[in-house]
Amino acid sequence: MKCPFCQHEDTQVLDTRVSEEGDTIRRRRRCAKCDKRFTTYERIELAMPVVVKKNGSRTEFDASKLRASLKLALRKRPVSAEAVDAAIHRIEEKLLSSGEREVVSGHIGELVMHELKRLDKIAYIRFASVYKSFEDVAEFQDAIAEVGQERKSPVR
Repeated sequence: MKCPFCQHEDTQVLDTRVSEEGDTIRRRRRCAKCDKRFTTYERIELAMPVVVKKNGSRTEFDASKLRASLKLALRKRPVSAEAVDAAIHRIEEKLLSSGEREVVSGHIGELVMHELKRLDKIAYIRFASVYKSFEDVAEFQDAIAEVGQERKSPVR
């Protein structure tokens, strides 16, 4: 760690403390050259993976786009804001826990469909019809039949 005063690279840690929340480490340091003291903080840095779009371009993950997609599918449906927030949180957790630096946009779409299927079957059909680019009524019927079969099968 370089000294912020003289840029010397040899500094000594005098004291280390963990914050009350447990998410930050505070270190008091002393420069071996100029003898000045300073404080540094260590925090966990979690970075969302970069999204690779269908055309191959890359963009930063944007939770507001995720929220907008969910809200559009759930428009006029009886799903609480808390349930939407929880779904977004689960999607973000899955992306973070994957450890991947890049994720294809299709994977995010699949995660959204999984969450919508849990939240509201109608919203799931709405999203799936656009996401999977349904071409005819038969594809709608297949998706509806899939959701209908899940309702009939026993929960394990």
